[in-house]
Amino acid sequence: MEQPQLDALQSWFDSYVLTYDDIDEEGYRNILLKVEHTRKVCGIMALLAAGEGLTPGESRVAAAVALLHDVGRFPQFRRWRTFRDSDSDNHARLGIEVLRQQGVLDGLPADERLIIEEAVRFHNLLALPQHFRSPTSLFIQLIRDADKLDIWRVFLDYFRQPEDLRPSAVTLGFPDKPEVTPACVRELAAGRVIRLEDVRVLNDFKLLQISWVYDLNFRSAYRLLQQRGHIQALAATIPHDDEAAQAVAVAVSTIDRHAQKENR
Repeated sequence: MEQPQLDALQSWFDSYVLTYDDIDEEGYRNILLKVEHTRKVCGIMALLAAGEGLTPGESRVAAAVALLHDVGRFPQFRRWRTFRDSDSDNHARLGIEVLRQQGVLDGLPADERLIIEEAVRFHNLLALPQHFRSPTSLFIQLIRDADKLDIWRVFLDYFRQPEDLRPSAVTLGFPDKPEVTPACVRELAAGRVIRLEDVRVLNDFKLLQISWVYDLNFRSAYRLLQQRGHIQALAATIPHDDEAAQAVAVAVSTIDRHAQKENR
């Protein structure tokens, strides 16, 4: 991918999100949340690309993936007023629909179109499929890491805001009760990613996000997470539970261990 092509994608994205500025004030907070999330993911992707030694061409493809990965969030929220896929539609599928309907990738070589589309399509799956049409899973893995690194930031920022200014869709509607679900604690303690369908309360959703520690792909991602301290900050918002605290401690040690590994 050449720089002018990446610049054209940025121009399209900027114009596209402006079509959502007619939504109501509360809804627009959620739209702006995803615009800011996209901007932050692009920044994180640049750090991962540098940290993992990507070529300039690879870095531009990675930047395009970061820019476009969540375009499905905008029609999702306008239609359903939620970011919860199970209550609306798969936002990754919606993103592919937007890209194809608007011909966003039409000017790119076929191999780059395929890489970008598959990265968008698979970025939100709990587990990746066994096979891809793309020649590499590199960009799928990169966007999954970059996305998580900013979602942790989004969630922590949410709790720092006054309640009347919080984007309503961030917590997916889970009730804020002072408890954790034992099944979620067990999954985290076992080093597995918690499934959204097992989440019952907001604290479970926090544990789910902590469990993403076990689904990062690159040393650079672990290093960024280690530097930013998101997991410790998120854990501090959960009422103390001995088993949950032990599981979180293991997750933190996992970050430290992977941060010391060699590059890919």
